Amino acid sequence: MNLIPDLEFRGLVYQATDLDGLAERLATGPITVYTGFDPTADSMTVGNLVPILLLRRYQLAGHKAIALAGGGTGLIGDPSGKSEERQLNTDDIVAAWTEKVKGELERFLDFGGANPAVMVNNHDWLASVSAIEFMRDVGKHFPVSYMLAKDSVASRLQTGISYTEFSYMVLQAYDFLVLNEKYGCELQSGGSDQWGNITAGTDLIRRAAGNKAFGLTCPLVTKADGTKFGKTEGGTIWLDRNKTSVYQFYQFWINSEDQKVVDYLKIYTFLDKDAILQLEQAVREQPEKREAQRKLAEEVTTLVHGADAAKSAENISQALFSGEFHKLAEDEILEGFHDVPTHKMEQEEMGLIDLLVTAKISSSKREARQDVQNGSIYINGERHTELDSTIRLQDGLHGKYLIMRRGKKKYTLVS
Repeated sequence: MNLIPDLEFRGLVYQATDLDGLAERLATGPITVYTGFDPTADSMTVGNLVPILLLRRYQLAGHKAIALAGGGTGLIGDPSGKSEERQLNTDDIVAAWTEKVKGELERFLDFGGANPAVMVNNHDWLASVSAIEFMRDVGKHFPVSYMLAKDSVASRLQTGISYTEFSYMVLQAYDFLVLNEKYGCELQSGGSDQWGNITAGTDLIRRAAGNKAFGLTCPLVTKADGTKFGKTEGGTIWLDRNKTSVYQFYQFWINSEDQKVVDYLKIYTFLDKDAILQLEQAVREQPEKREAQRKLAEEVTTLVHGADAAKSAENISQALFSGEFHKLAEDEILEGFHDVPTHKMEQEEMGLIDLLVTAKISSSKREARQDVQNGSIYINGERHTELDSTIRLQDGLHGKYLIMRRGKKKYTLVS
């Protein structure tokens, strides 16, 4: 029931309003905990996955989980961690994104069974409260000096912050108060960038309702060099497979740095302590085998996209490494080579040299001949060294695909 030792092992305890008091409270029985997710895009990212999985850990331990989709606060914009004002989105965009957030949360939390999670949308109460009522009943509990001292506000005083974003912490604090009154919610969990908003909520509950509430944050995940986690040269890593393909998602985890892979195993998987310590030993003793990275990619991809999708991504990864492309299904070829140059072959067959030039694999016939003679040209994993060879599309994978490679890394997909 007391999750704190496990959370500490996983590096998921960063700030707490009263850690000892929370441990005592958890020892007495289940607690109701909530985490909020504002809709800032049409999908959440691997960064958002940290507090989502933290909420799931509470539910699996028998506690009551509330997932809050910020349909109301999403209209305002959280200044936390931002150096400038967020762009305000229209009601219809925020409403559509809120539905997307709710759909993704439903993939990770159990909303049925013996201990169902609860989904709420703060638009339901924020949109109906009047300005006068809010200022009298809620605003009076927030001295301006208290608000100015919060990092999310203090860090923006020089660059500028609007009254809209300045008021955000009061709205989130009010969310906590509403959930405390309606569901008996005693704990808010979130990332460390939410610390000021969370403590505003615990203070409001104490002042307005006379109740004890707790706040607990986890650290923001970073790469080994301290930079933001969840971004690559190709962009942000999303939970929506239409924005980040399953294969791209799998590869993101496979490419984890040795210095950070164990941290990611602790944070992003539900492997037990012994299993993680064994993988940590493997990283120390045989890092070249990348056993921890493969396990991480398998576990997180399965968690987000399902076992079948994870297996398919693994198949693509192995085929690309070994060159055994004949093992790939048609959709796996398209997914594995979605980001390489493509060429449509207009004829049923074509001389190799002409194909290399028309597909822009080689810049000229002279270069194409040199590439072939040097053994630099591979088609579907096989080296081609005959200058006068003829390439037939019907001999391709699934009768329609030629995976052509020049050198070690330059791929082109011919269809």
